[in-house]
Amino acid sequence: MADLFFHPGLVLVLGAFLLPFLKGNARSAAILGLPLLALYCLWRLPEGTLWSAHWLGYELAPLAVDKLSRLFATIFLLMALGGGLFALGQKSRLEIPAAFVYAGSAVGVTLAGDLVTVFVCWELMAVGSTLVLWAGGTSGAFAASRRYVAIHLLGGVLLFAGVAGHLLDTGDATFTRMAPDSVAHWLILIGFLINAGAPPLSAWLPDAYPEASWSGSVFLSAFTTKTAVYVLLRGFPGTEFLIWIGLFMIFYGIVYALLENDMRRILAYSIVNQVGFMVAGIGIGTEMALNGAAAHAFSHIVYKALLLMSAGAVLAATGRRKCSELGGLFHSMPVTTICGSIGALAISSFPLTSGFISKSMVTQAAIDGQLLWVWLALAAASAGVFLHAGIKFPWFVFFQKDSGLRPADPPASMRWAMIAFSFICIALGVWPEPLYALLPYAVDYVPYTGAHVLTQLQLLLFSGLAFFVMLPWLKRTLTITLDVDWVYRVALAGLCRAGGRLLRGLGDGLRQALREVGSAVGSDIERQRRPGGLLLRSRPTGAMALWTMLMLLAYLLFYYLH
Repeated sequence: MADLFFHPGLVLVLGAFLLPFLKGNARSAAILGLPLLALYCLWRLPEGTLWSAHWLGYELAPLAVDKLSRLFATIFLLMALGGGLFALGQKSRLEIPAAFVYAGSAVGVTLAGDLVTVFVCWELMAVGSTLVLWAGGTSGAFAASRRYVAIHLLGGVLLFAGVAGHLLDTGDATFTRMAPDSVAHWLILIGFLINAGAPPLSAWLPDAYPEASWSGSVFLSAFTTKTAVYVLLRGFPGTEFLIWIGLFMIFYGIVYALLENDMRRILAYSIVNQVGFMVAGIGIGTEMALNGAAAHAFSHIVYKALLLMSAGAVLAATGRRKCSELGGLFHSMPVTTICGSIGALAISSFPLTSGFISKSMVTQAAIDGQLLWVWLALAAASAGVFLHAGIKFPWFVFFQKDSGLRPADPPASMRWAMIAFSFICIALGVWPEPLYALLPYAVDYVPYTGAHVLTQLQLLLFSGLAFFVMLPWLKRTLTITLDVDWVYRVALAGLCRAGGRLLRGLGDGLRQALREVGSAVGSDIERQRRPGGLLLRSRPTGAMALWTMLMLLAYLLFYYLH
């Protein structure tokens, strides 16, 4: 039966190696056709284990389908399609093939029924994403990619050690629910959390993603963190400390996004805080919370890609990414402004957008679980999200002070990608039932009740009012925000350089001391060879006879002992 079903992830990965040989319309058709073909293959797959293999005595399942895996694979393939359309005009010949390897391996993780396949696809995903970053073609992108790959190699090593320990402990490779009850499972969990952007290693995300090309960050925003959400959903649902990890990520992202001046770093930090909502939902662990985390991952991929598309369109048109250098672009970029504003409303969970029908499920789960402090924190965070992404990003980039720039809207392929994702944001907000039908558990939730809508509108109104009251303190200024990455980019690097200088100094001193000792010994030996020295000094005949006799006696003694 195995050969009757084709792996949707392989469609993208194999197709990626075909793209460099194509040009013109054939290349464009392949970029749009490969994700559609993969989607067709995915939805032909029945649920269950479809591929199986034996490896070193373990049963592997490289292709296994259930509702959760189909949901994530579907949104990953839609993202590959929308990102490919947006990037059709990208001059780099590397970026889209690398992005398809990246997306295909992310699909491979979601359809993996065993931990070995998860690890292989996980590492392939790191290779693809690093190449997308390299395709940015700048020195900043290259430097960021080195730091990015170092962090992900660390995560990969931890995950490898955890998977190996799990195999030795249990003798079973099946990827199923685990608990942090052993060293191996803790290592697996930490490996997953590093890719989710959890503390203390969250800074790799805002460090790397903004350095990609105008289209590269769109791909980067979708797969790594959401694949981590998927594996946490499958592997560690209901792990309570994830609630607190998630809440920390939410407020960490909000605070840093408010401090930022770079529009793409604002959006990168907002990825961290939105993933925090999902991680908190996974920690709550009820069916409502897990459905909410999965639904929010789906809707977040769409509106975050839309926001980064609008930022990418601005970057491609102006070459600028700092809010202090932008403003007033609605005059000449109306389509980009409208689409970016729809993305901003969706991330703020404005009613009739996708964010509202997904994020509210997580907050409802906190209420149902009588987690008062968690609910209060999530509600306060919703206001914070509106502050930094719902208002700050579109206000400073498209409105407020006129920068005098008058770039035109981007080419048609970029516009249509933004329009399509805007449509999905609104369609899901107005008609959420198709998304709810894809969720792993039956949905008994109505988003549009008077209480839900009124509460959310009150939060948005309050945070909007707070933004304009605090506007003098939120002015666009040239700032450098220090994050945890400062520790390994500056502090640890400085310590390593100081340690290197110390070791070089010690080595030089030791070599100098050895040279001086050797020179002194050589001089002393040379002096003994001169007239009057120990070796050339004249001695009485009797003394020489005595030394000769002693030498012979010593020889005889050694001979007998031997």
